[in-house]
Amino acid sequence: MAKATGFIEYQRIDPAKREVEERIKDYQEFEIPLSPAQLQEQAARCMDCGVPGCHAYGCPLQNRIPDWNDMIYRGQWQRALDLLHATNNFPEITGRICPAPCEAACTLSINQEPVTIRHIELQIVERGWQEGWIQPEIPAQQTGKKIAVIGSGPAGLAAAQLLARYGHAVVVFEKSNRIGGLLRYGIPDYKLEKRIIDRRLEQLQAEGVRFETGVDAGVDISSRYMKRTFDVILLTTGASAPRDIVVLGRGLEGIHFAMDFLTRQNRRNAGDSIPEDREIIAAGKQVIVIGGGDTGADCVGTAHRQGARRIIQIELLPEPPAERLPANPWPTWPNILRISSSHEEGCERMWSVLSKGFLADSAEGQRVNTLQCARLEWTEAANGQREFRELPGSDFEIKADLVLIAAGFVHTEHGALVRDLQLDLDQKGNIAADRNFMTSNPGVFAAGDCVQGASLVVTAIRQGRQLAESVHRYLS
Repeated sequence: MAKATGFIEYQRIDPAKREVEERIKDYQEFEIPLSPAQLQEQAARCMDCGVPGCHAYGCPLQNRIPDWNDMIYRGQWQRALDLLHATNNFPEITGRICPAPCEAACTLSINQEPVTIRHIELQIVERGWQEGWIQPEIPAQQTGKKIAVIGSGPAGLAAAQLLARYGHAVVVFEKSNRIGGLLRYGIPDYKLEKRIIDRRLEQLQAEGVRFETGVDAGVDISSRYMKRTFDVILLTTGASAPRDIVVLGRGLEGIHFAMDFLTRQNRRNAGDSIPEDREIIAAGKQVIVIGGGDTGADCVGTAHRQGARRIIQIELLPEPPAERLPANPWPTWPNILRISSSHEEGCERMWSVLSKGFLADSAEGQRVNTLQCARLEWTEAANGQREFRELPGSDFEIKADLVLIAAGFVHTEHGALVRDLQLDLDQKGNIAADRNFMTSNPGVFAAGDCVQGASLVVTAIRQGRQLAESVHRYLS
């Protein structure tokens, strides 16, 4: 462990942020790292837990958190980096965007502030890059086996890296013009600058991973060709089919899915040109974000940076409590009210609100002008499930120049590849796979959000790592 009395002597310190007025003028990351001395104190807060909740209950990757906290306290940074990389391919990404379930499961969080695990993780890997400790791990020999990875999100990249290190020839196919999937186009740059992804991709390329962009597998290259050319096919295509809201006026102009809005801004930041008829811009507009999750918050932050006049975020569910309820004990994920950095920048939040329909700007108009809403009352049914009913006479309207639907994702896209490979789907529309990630088509594997539904980046990395192990055993 680190310092035996550290959790008594030191209080939690979170990294500072650039001032709101400054950071909303650009798309650069805004978190200010703690100093090495501050980080050592934060690592010293890690307790001598009998069963460390962060590792056992919180982290899907089962990161060896107490071990590398101890190394940081003792100044053994390179050893801490080795421990971190033993379970996580991309800690510089999870250290920026993971919601840190490890901290929610930290034993200290029973009655104190948890250890600053996420930020310590980030500082370890960034020190590794600065010192030149992170180098390609090139396999001693090649196996002669060829693997196709479809999709370049966190699950696909994690699997590709491990399989290349085993000596297999790995080709990653990505239908977009750049590698990264959700990380590249779904996460705003102010949370994850894309140079961070590019830095790691250089390592993967040096290890032998080949990237093919602008290739829509199943359309540009057939499934028959891939089955004939590769020993195995890995599907890590994510869960990109958005959940829609089917109400009157849904087809009006000015109503868009959140990911379409976020993707366009990321492309602008990367230097791509967006055709004028496909632009989605919040500048000077009253923006309504439907959905209270992380994607909705990303829309809020991006709309601020585009110069939105006013932003309102509405959520179907009731407002969460400020602290854990008795039915939500440690170490489960706390269902509490969260205020993201985007909310700190300014946003009106409305809870228990049902979106009932959209109205146009005139009788013959085609552009949205108004969102019709109603208030909801939530109750708990006999089976423990929550139910809602619309409160009589609670109808109201909100003016809207731009509406962004951030209601989550339903499943992976059921495109040509899924059809041509004749893959079985589960009841939710995800690709069905066994415990070894094999689909109904022998030699075709699947993992990540396309199997489990939309989830955390850290969970996708874990499944990508498990997928690589299963595929290596299969090829051996």
